[in-house]
Amino acid sequence: MSLLSALANPIVPQIDSIVLDYFLIEAVNTLRDSASVATRRQRELEDEMAKVNLVQQPLARDSQQDSAEDALKTRLEGLGSRVGASLVERLVRDRPRFTDTLDSVKFICKDIWMAVWEKQVDNLRTNHRGVYVLQDNAFKPLMRISSPEGSADALAKAKLYLAFHAGLLRGALARLGLQGTVVPEVTTLPQCVFQIKLPKA
Repeated sequence: MSLLSALANPIVPQIDSIVLDYFLIEAVNTLRDSASVATRRQRELEDEMAKVNLVQQPLARDSQQDSAEDALKTRLEGLGSRVGASLVERLVRDRPRFTDTLDSVKFICKDIWMAVWEKQVDNLRTNHRGVYVLQDNAFKPLMRISSPEGSADALAKAKLYLAFHAGLLRGALARLGLQGTVVPEVTTLPQCVFQIKLPKA
């Protein structure tokens, strides 16, 4: 009987919540290197094709730093999106489908926030036309961000690290059947606001 009980109720492996922070620190560094290599290869290919007149000469490029940061944010968002989608699959497995958009957003604010950041969202506002504003006054991933160069540099780093979390929310919403955009905003640490824009039903 104990074997059947063990099979029916398997032990769920758990890890310390700080592991996500450590993972994200290393992911940013690794993805930054990977994105710079991919960007360099793309530019070399464009230049080579332009030399043999297969394509027009590339227009003046933005600063290399900006394009590298954009590529890094895109990769972090994609990684977060996959994590968010997988997390929602686990959390809604035994629940009935949500009937409306507001229920899905409330699920994000309560259950997803609790599972990932061990608290609920502090404030949820909506204009009832597809825009939802989620405010967290003490967003856990931003609690430990600092910089020896000062608060402006710390804010810039926070905006970069929020790309993963915005992707996580976007992936969770997508798995719930809601395609939209998630824009993170941070003006003072550790306060954070996520603006979710969903198409009107």
